[in-house]
Amino acid sequence: MTQKNKLLLIDGNSVAFRAFFALHQQLERFKNKSGLHTNALYGFHSMIENVLTKEKPTHVLVAFDAGKTTFRNAFFEEYKGGRSKTPSEFSEQMPYLRELLNGFGIKHYELDNYEADDIIGTLSAQANPAEFDVVVVSGDRDLTQLAKENVRVDITVKGVSELKEYTVESIQAEMGISPMQIIDMKGLAGDASDNIPGVTKIGEKTALKLLKEYGSVENIYNHVNEMKKSKMKENLINEKETAFLSKRLATIDQDSPITIKIEDLAYTGPNTEKLIDFYKEMDFKTHLSRLDTTEHDAENEANREAIVYETVTEISPEMFSDKMALYVEMLTDNYHTADIVSISWGNVDHIYVGEPELVLNSKDFQDWAKNPKFSKQVFDAKRTFVVLKRYGIDVENIQFDILLASYILNTKDNSKDLSEVATEHHYFEVASDESVYGKGAKIHLPEDPAVMQDHLARKVKAILVLSAQLEQHLAENNQSELFYDMELPLAMVLAEMEITGIKVDAQRLREMKVEFAERLLAIEKRVYEQAGEEFNLNSPKQLGVILFEKMGYPVIKKTKTGYSTAVDVLEQLRDQAPIVADILEYRQIAKLQSTYIEGLLKVIHGHNGKIHTRYMQTIAQTGRLSSIDPNLQNIPIRLEEGRKIRQAFVPSHKGWKIFASDYSQIELRVLAHISDDEHLKAAFIEGQDIHASTAMRVFGIEKQEDVSSEMRRRAKAVNFGIVYGISDYGLSKNLEISRKEAQNFIDTYFIKYPGVKTYMEEIVREAKDKEYVETLFHRRRYLPDINSRNFNLRSFAERTAMNTPIQGSAADIIKVAMIEMDKRLKEEKLEATMLLQVHDELIFEAPEAEIPILEKLVAEVMENAVDLNVPLKVESDSGDNWYEAK
Repeated sequence: MTQKNKLLLIDGNSVAFRAFFALHQQLERFKNKSGLHTNALYGFHSMIENVLTKEKPTHVLVAFDAGKTTFRNAFFEEYKGGRSKTPSEFSEQMPYLRELLNGFGIKHYELDNYEADDIIGTLSAQANPAEFDVVVVSGDRDLTQLAKENVRVDITVKGVSELKEYTVESIQAEMGISPMQIIDMKGLAGDASDNIPGVTKIGEKTALKLLKEYGSVENIYNHVNEMKKSKMKENLINEKETAFLSKRLATIDQDSPITIKIEDLAYTGPNTEKLIDFYKEMDFKTHLSRLDTTEHDAENEANREAIVYETVTEISPEMFSDKMALYVEMLTDNYHTADIVSISWGNVDHIYVGEPELVLNSKDFQDWAKNPKFSKQVFDAKRTFVVLKRYGIDVENIQFDILLASYILNTKDNSKDLSEVATEHHYFEVASDESVYGKGAKIHLPEDPAVMQDHLARKVKAILVLSAQLEQHLAENNQSELFYDMELPLAMVLAEMEITGIKVDAQRLREMKVEFAERLLAIEKRVYEQAGEEFNLNSPKQLGVILFEKMGYPVIKKTKTGYSTAVDVLEQLRDQAPIVADILEYRQIAKLQSTYIEGLLKVIHGHNGKIHTRYMQTIAQTGRLSSIDPNLQNIPIRLEEGRKIRQAFVPSHKGWKIFASDYSQIELRVLAHISDDEHLKAAFIEGQDIHASTAMRVFGIEKQEDVSSEMRRRAKAVNFGIVYGISDYGLSKNLEISRKEAQNFIDTYFIKYPGVKTYMEEIVREAKDKEYVETLFHRRRYLPDINSRNFNLRSFAERTAMNTPIQGSAADIIKVAMIEMDKRLKEEKLEATMLLQVHDELIFEAPEAEIPILEKLVAEVMENAVDLNVPLKVESDSGDNWYEAK
């Protein structure tokens, strides 16, 4: 039997738009050297690559809309009217999408007066089921009407990385109708995203009920007079023309006058030359690196230097000396659990690659690693230290860390792959891990051991070359102290904190799990009583029907799939809909239950009852630390239920306490120092309540006792808003006041604190000149959009210029404190241990007898970490668990 062909049809505009918004939060990051935004191109590339790998099509087409006007506008002028203006950052990328497809060797097509849907519908109809299976990919569920025996429709559900498959069977199972009846459903319920009107007060649920009974719009109207009297019947009769118009608008034309044929769409693979040119133009260094280290890099291979290394079978002292690079290879990210697959080390003259068992058991290797007289250069100091510590080897004198240095030079450069970092710094002699081990779930050791050995030897060479190069760049940027005195020592402190971990009372978490489950059941019962029926409270679709159809609350916002029940929508309904407060509470408790209670229980180590989080030192552009596996910095504290989760974090020894110290208003103190504003400085020097002090100045009040709680709340919002470069719109949302009032607050603040205003203006001017800003410790953040012609991008960059030196300096200060704290604990020979860092807070455990000593020592260290022209203040407490210590 002849194997069938597979036709892949992609809705270009829809998928590109999804890709754009999937990476919209990282818009600033995705730009090429010419200033072109590339987030939609990057996301679309990922989708294409994934779908080609999964489907292995024989024929491919990407269809595009030819313009905003189609034949549907001829009989309904408002079709797709009311849509927001397409972001310019998206529009500028669309022409380059064709270049990307040319590089992939994929045909693309558009047809005047028709939509991409119609092109796809026509080609899918033309595909002979005996010869072709068809896969349609789109971000628009309208295309599910095309599903049939040989046609599957995949819809993006999470960015462009996750697709949901729709078949005749799955649509029937999920909705109870056939794919073609989806058109009838749109005729009745309409579609807000395309401005298809539908019939008044008929939503998707009612439409489905009618279709299950009558089958089609036509048959509904054949029997409409038989229906019992109701508002729905009245609307159906009055809006018959609208129903048929809506159905016509929703129907994909499967007989469009296309000039392209299926046989024209045969897919033979990418055009490597065009892809390379595209990657270079877009600055897609990772993709370029992957291409350069696979079958497509003949030119690079010819120019790549041969590397000389030795695969060791026995180890001798002569193999070790000062200033050597060391690389420990693991195939998974979590170095607390990952197995070592190989170890390589060496200098410019000799590079060695060895099996882990041989190297780790070698006394010569152990002596060298532990000897502080021998300096080592590595890619990731913390990773290297932790993984070798698991084998009883304490690595001493790590002199250079490529990952940290590259991150300091440009905070956007935070790759975990040495080859990407090397490429960033124009060193192309090392392949990407992906090209050697595979991608995603396909990671494995290469069949030929020599491939991996060569790869690891090249990593050692890259570390040696880059160490010298990056050290020079750090010196040129006046960032050597930031690297050597802060980030590198901090990596070792963090390594020890990660290894120590924090004890978690699993029984307390299990008790809370039961308590939360009971709370959720009680809330569910209240919601069902108010709704008058039971439904799936976790289904936005069902909730939307209950709130907006059954209970008749005003519709705030609609989505392609129905009514929006997002938090911002529900918050607007809270005052008029008592049920909404219960729904919001349910969501909060359910989130705590699934993400934190159940999530934490999964990551408690069985052998010691501890959680070992990993601190990410090279992620945030402000220099802040973040934690993963699990994220202990994100445990909610606004809700009492969230705060109580901290009850489960306990000391690891009997008779010990948890001790917590938190910087008080550190960012505002940094602002006072940087801006040198006399009034702001005076408030801190005199120990005033800063928010009450601000309220007095902004509201013109002479006595602090006359400041109301509402005045203080507003002043607090302005204080912290200023730190984050808040706009009048943002402040108006926070305080629930008009934008005019909010702008008045901001203007008054700047009048009363002129030094702050001067700082804001000067830092923006400086940023426009240099295209970067710095913290007090010379940590840089580059701002390529600061001179952009696009107002939104420029405004965001200006706000970033204002707040980065403040947030970044605050982050740097606590890092300095952590390093000094670690040193003092050892000098004082205390048993107390630093366990966690959570933004401006340090968490310790200590014997109860050491708590008074710790109170004085931590305050001394944290308050004197740096010399500002206002005092730093620390608030500390202790208890039997983290909750009590706060």
